[in-house]
Amino acid sequence: MRQNIVAGNWKMNMTLQEGVELATEVNNIVASKGANCGVVLGVPATHITEVVKAVDTAKVSVAAQNCADKVSGAYTGEISASMVKSTGAGHVILGHSERREYYGETNAILKEKTDLTLANGLTPIFCIGEVLEEREANKQNEVVKTQIEEALFHLSAEDFGKIVLAYEPVWAIGTGKVATPEQAQEIHAYIRSVVADKYGAEVADNCSILYGGSCKPGNAKELFANPDVDGGLIGGASLKAEDFHGIISAF
Repeated sequence: MRQNIVAGNWKMNMTLQEGVELATEVNNIVASKGANCGVVLGVPATHITEVVKAVDTAKVSVAAQNCADKVSGAYTGEISASMVKSTGAGHVILGHSERREYYGETNAILKEKTDLTLANGLTPIFCIGEVLEEREANKQNEVVKTQIEEALFHLSAEDFGKIVLAYEPVWAIGTGKVATPEQAQEIHAYIRSVVADKYGAEVADNCSILYGGSCKPGNAKELFANPDVDGGLIGGASLKAEDFHGIISAF
């Protein structure tokens, strides 16, 4: 049975002190009010160790926002998957559209990152999605299929079963635009069918697929009501504890 998940992506926001304060607030809300889904905080690398200390990781997991595609070595400024693991984090966000666009991450690079993440016992939250021009050209299915095939379909069924997918309509990130519930369900169902064609219905049915694109407390319930939308990868709304909890409580 697949898990519903709400994962925050703080991006390059929050000082260490602000981040620990926010994480503590989220942890306290979850502890007092409960959560009918998995909760993940994707925090800057400088914050991971202290945020892990500030939360009950059995209830609020911590994610790195990225990791290197190399095991170790002379790669100044990079952070390896084993380093992430040593902090107590449980997840790594991979392939976010901003990493693809601004830092040139390719599907080949993301294949290596995925392998290293899994080898270190971490759960990848693997992002896929199309830009506006691709959506307008009705190429969204082709785009997400290629992203999945080239980066993930070398995995065994067992290892693929450890992946969380996050569909991002890139045209809806930070723009205030949002895919309609119908659009979200349509492409999430398509993504699940692509997985089923490769690994079979059982693996596909157990794969959590999150929606990431201007999800807020006001629209989360409607989005999450779709049978193939298993939660959200949340950007701006994860920077305020009450807003983030409003999305968590949509389940």
